[in-house]
Amino acid sequence: MTQTLKQQTKKGLYWSFFNQFANYGMNFCVGIVMARLLSPSDYGITALPAVFMSVAWILQNGGLGDALVRKTSLRDEDLSTAFYYSLMMGVTLYLILFFIAPLIADFYNTPVLVPLLRVTALSFLWGPMNTAQTVILKRNLDFKTPTKISLTTRVFSAIVGIVLAYMGYGLWALVASGVLSSLLTMILNWFAVKWLPKSGWSKESFKYLWGYGNKIMASGMLDTLYNNITPIFVAKYYSPADLGLYNRAQGYAAMPSQQVTGVIQSVTFPVLSKMQNDDEALARNYRRMLRVTAFIVFPLMMMLSALARPLVITLITAKWEACIILLQIICFSMMWYPIHAINLNLLIVKGRSDLFLRLEIIKKIIGVSILVFTLPQGLVIFCIGNIFSSMISLIINTYYTGKLINVGYFKQMGDLLPIFALSLVLFGTVHLSNYFIDNMYLQILIGGILGGAVYLGGAFLFKCKELEDVKYMLKRKS
Repeated sequence: MTQTLKQQTKKGLYWSFFNQFANYGMNFCVGIVMARLLSPSDYGITALPAVFMSVAWILQNGGLGDALVRKTSLRDEDLSTAFYYSLMMGVTLYLILFFIAPLIADFYNTPVLVPLLRVTALSFLWGPMNTAQTVILKRNLDFKTPTKISLTTRVFSAIVGIVLAYMGYGLWALVASGVLSSLLTMILNWFAVKWLPKSGWSKESFKYLWGYGNKIMASGMLDTLYNNITPIFVAKYYSPADLGLYNRAQGYAAMPSQQVTGVIQSVTFPVLSKMQNDDEALARNYRRMLRVTAFIVFPLMMMLSALARPLVITLITAKWEACIILLQIICFSMMWYPIHAINLNLLIVKGRSDLFLRLEIIKKIIGVSILVFTLPQGLVIFCIGNIFSSMISLIINTYYTGKLINVGYFKQMGDLLPIFALSLVLFGTVHLSNYFIDNMYLQILIGGILGGAVYLGGAFLFKCKELEDVKYMLKRKS
């Protein structure tokens, strides 16, 4: 990696981490307020149409965004073609969702879903306006601008959501904050990157973009459908309140893991794409990114699991107590999420979207089999099953990584197991301290300080290289 690219990577990671953790902190605080004002049923109802919305978003993007970022020589015809595709799909998808909303409401026996889905889907009409702007910023490794835009929209949506919740609008507070936030994001992106389509539709461009992106889209579709199977079944065969409990537990567990992963992926994809033909450099930097990601995510997830009870009771009150055990278990499966994502990211960097899709199909077949067996046994057993599913998926994900750059399962586990072991020590230390402390506020304070000290002390004692990498990233100058 050249010094210039190294500095760009550092700068990109700095701004992306700042963005993600600022958003994480804001989401967490706003989520606490909203959870106190709203009920599990409110959260459950707004989660019901999630699968339809998620699938529609993937169809609208079509995988063209990744294809544009990876393309070595980008022309205006490429950006314009992607823009026209997204715009056409956005209008089509909105009309489809508008007319099938009553059918979805009947399926869940929840009439309010008709207006809720029609309003939420409005974001598809202006979503395409972000396509070219987002690609241009990523290709320029400009992560400062998206950070400013993201923080602005987060503050705006937080104010809207909390005000409406206080005024008694219930689930509509969640809907309105999300829709208005997406609209403001589009407006700010256009101010930041003043791009307009100057070319018409290019058949040649679409053939390249679609040829690369369609497999990414299919993989995303498969992943989205799989991830939303649980809400569909919970909502249909349990209750909106049960779905709300699971949704909150999943949301809190996913937040730190997915936020860090989002940072790593957004920065490393364009960076690794620049060295896609140098396998030695790619393997070296890839392993380094895996270790640094695990060094940050593993202790966060173990800390969250260990402190789940005092955090839930003190922050969002005892009415959410039933989600505590779910949160504790989900943390053990979500801690591996970044490792899965970065392995799959490598396949995209190498242009092997076909392998990406193949792996997703295999993993989802296994995952659905586990789901069918565990979900009827209750949500607790289902969450435990997800841990086994995650570990099996890890073996599958690393297969082609080993083939492409000789960094397979055993090399990755050799890199990650010391970090995992140190994180387990943190977990045990926090649990032990909670046993001797009755006050939940003190459990959070003392457990957090003690766990952090044990983890960082162990990293220093055993001279973990990742500690130096994190310290380097925190320095203001290279």
